Amino acid sequence: MAARKGWVVGLLALPAVVFFLVFNYLPMAGLVVAFKEFDVNLGIFDSPWNGLENFTYFLESGDAARILFNTLFLNVLFLGATLAAGIILAIMLNEIRSTFFKRASQSVVFFPYFVSPVVISIILQVLLAGASGGGGAVNDALSGFGFPAVDWYTEPGPWPWILTVVKIWQLGGYLSVIFLAAITGIPEEVYEAGMIDGASRAQMAWRITLPLLKPTAAVLLVLGVGRIFYGDFGTIYAIIGDNGTLFDNTDVIDTYVFRALRQLGDFGTTAAIGLFQSVVGFILVVIAVLIQRKYSKETSIL
Repeated sequence: MAARKGWVVGLLALPAVVFFLVFNYLPMAGLVVAFKEFDVNLGIFDSPWNGLENFTYFLESGDAARILFNTLFLNVLFLGATLAAGIILAIMLNEIRSTFFKRASQSVVFFPYFVSPVVISIILQVLLAGASGGGGAVNDALSGFGFPAVDWYTEPGPWPWILTVVKIWQLGGYLSVIFLAAITGIPEEVYEAGMIDGASRAQMAWRITLPLLKPTAAVLLVLGVGRIFYGDFGTIYAIIGDNGTLFDNTDVIDTYVFRALRQLGDFGTTAAIGLFQSVVGFILVVIAVLIQRKYSKETSIL
């Protein structure tokens, strides 16, 4: 009977296994391009091997340090800010007593997750006045308080923080729904015990809700660390585009690879950068999981 159930489960999993084999594992054969001097006329497997030249070309290009720092710095900002925003929003939504207002608020904060990066780019153009500089809602507000206008699209300094605000707006509501689901799993008796002890709502949120969200936050953190070398190409490229003035603080691995492939057509180097990105991401997620197992085994995902 048990063997029969195993076959049934195997058959149910077969479509997913085939999907991952075809679309996730078979394309990995193309990674050999990272070790070849790729020639379109010869194809992937007949092009000559060139060892690690594609990797050394990127690492010695003078752009590697800036690209790697920007990718890590921006993703650490995004990860920390969105997790914090998700937890705070979830606790705030949990405190709303009106069911209608609570559901309406959830829909409002969740909506930005579905907004296209192109639309976000247009909204920012309106707020920051675009490449022409001057004007725009933000500069109008600054002028109202007596501050000088800023030509935002020629000033790279504020952009890590502008992109972080965009990510909070995009993902804060999405993550809050996950944390809110975790909050609903907390036994009501725990809060009743807090009320009997005379704890206020704020004290219960700080001393009960927040600690019990730690396992969910740890899992999301590990998953986020695994993608810390991926720079959210869609959002960053839609907003920054080919504005070279802002590259010092906003150019990440994904946008660099896309530009290199589009402008130079260098398949070997771009494949090498992509492989480097994946290997380092895998190592980081393994390290994160091992650290999680060491300090909080009960919340480990492995």
